[in-house]
Amino acid sequence: MKTTENYLAEIKEIRKMMEDSSRFLSLSGLSGILIGIYALAGAIIFYLKMTAPQTMEYRGSTEVISLMLFIAVTVLVVSLITVVLLTYKRASKAGKKIWNPGSRLMLINLAIPLVSGGLLILIFIFNGVSEIVAPGCLIFYGLALVNAAKFTRQEIFYLGIFQVSLGILAALIPAWGLLFWALGFGLMHIIYGTLMYFRYEHSSKN
Repeated sequence: MKTTENYLAEIKEIRKMMEDSSRFLSLSGLSGILIGIYALAGAIIFYLKMTAPQTMEYRGSTEVISLMLFIAVTVLVVSLITVVLLTYKRASKAGKKIWNPGSRLMLINLAIPLVSGGLLILIFIFNGVSEIVAPGCLIFYGLALVNAAKFTRQEIFYLGIFQVSLGILAALIPAWGLLFWALGFGLMHIIYGTLMYFRYEHSSKN
């Protein structure tokens, strides 16, 4: 006869399996590190272009806005490709599918604040309000992470809180917007990716 403890243990195991089935746990820590490097590279390129003598006269012009959008979109596209490839590789090694109920729920909850925030920022840009870009990107990205965290690793939640905090600081000190952008999308992603890699990936190899 099974004891009460056995039944409780089985119930806990079933509950854990149900929770895991609704969460996407195959995110790659290495992809977080690479995203941070891409973001830092993009911020450095934009800074160098902005401070180059031949572009100083174009500050605030459409040329500067076009450069900013080009670098941001390039970093975003390369980052998405990196996340998909490395996450797919990690999921395949673990014998899991990259497209499952957990990943679908995570993407939906990530996309709602991210897409709406991105559209709002574009509207501001095309109306000549470029100061909103750095704080807006950080805040909406942070909210997207917080919203999606319940369907993946809990560390995503804390990364989102840091991004929102940096976004608020960037709004308070708009002259330092690029620095906060580099800290949020660059340094914070490197720290997060390193933590995730050594906590979940490196340990599983040993």
